[in-house]
Amino acid sequence: MRPLKEEKALLPCSRHQALRTVWLSDVHLGSRECRVNLLLDFLRHTRCDVLYLVGDIVDIENLRKSFYWPVSHTEALRLLLKKSQEGTRIVYVPGNHDHDLRALAGVRFGNIEIATHAIHTTRQGRRLLVTHGDQFDAVVRRPSLGIWLGGFACRRLLALNRFVHWLHDVFDRPYWSLAQHLKARFPGAQGYIDRYRNATLAAARELGVDGVVCGHIHRAAVAEVDGLVYCNDGDWVESCTALVEDRHGELSLLEWRPTAATIAAAAASVSVWAHTITSIDSEQEAA
Repeated sequence: MRPLKEEKALLPCSRHQALRTVWLSDVHLGSRECRVNLLLDFLRHTRCDVLYLVGDIVDIENLRKSFYWPVSHTEALRLLLKKSQEGTRIVYVPGNHDHDLRALAGVRFGNIEIATHAIHTTRQGRRLLVTHGDQFDAVVRRPSLGIWLGGFACRRLLALNRFVHWLHDVFDRPYWSLAQHLKARFPGAQGYIDRYRNATLAAARELGVDGVVCGHIHRAAVAEVDGLVYCNDGDWVESCTALVEDRHGELSLLEWRPTAATIAAAAASVSVWAHTITSIDSEQEAA
């Protein structure tokens, strides 16, 4: 097996890619935070043998509190179904926002299967645990006032982040995420990320596999730590990233960025900013 670099940089997006494996998570269809125009562009311009949906694909938790489901979100599901019909094997590993689907673990619909977790073997022979990762997050496992306050602030931050994304798209400015910028400077953020990574790797070590692929924390990464592979495929709320395996078994992150078509779609779909502010109280945290 070839060694991984300590940390791989994000690769620029490349259209019409044929890949061995793709991992996506934290899409949050059913919430306003989902950057669905970029997701649709990604799905239309990539092909793969196996597609892992690593949790929080449909934000059922948000839909329970405030129903939001535009036609574009239906189109995303239609494209996923089309991929399965064209031969792509799809493995859906539910997360904490779509945990209801865990009750269907073991069920298959054609080329689509639902599992609580999976083991993926790369072309280079690495065996990787695939799991959403919410079980490693002590905050999720032990709800408290802190998580409520965190969600309250996060919902407003993500609403503001949507507006910043729209401005950057409309004025053709380089991509920049306000949410990621502030999170990176939040006291204790890096310590939390490190503890989360260590917990996932401990689970991989206990299972006797070579590493883990997860999502949940909206922080994309590919690294090798103490001989184990840690991969987080990011999200489609802030970073718009996917983990991919090429035909040689190399793992890397793809960072999908706006095209002229996605910019036009984003501009056409934006409603009055004041409405976004007044409706944010009813939206749910997408993390």
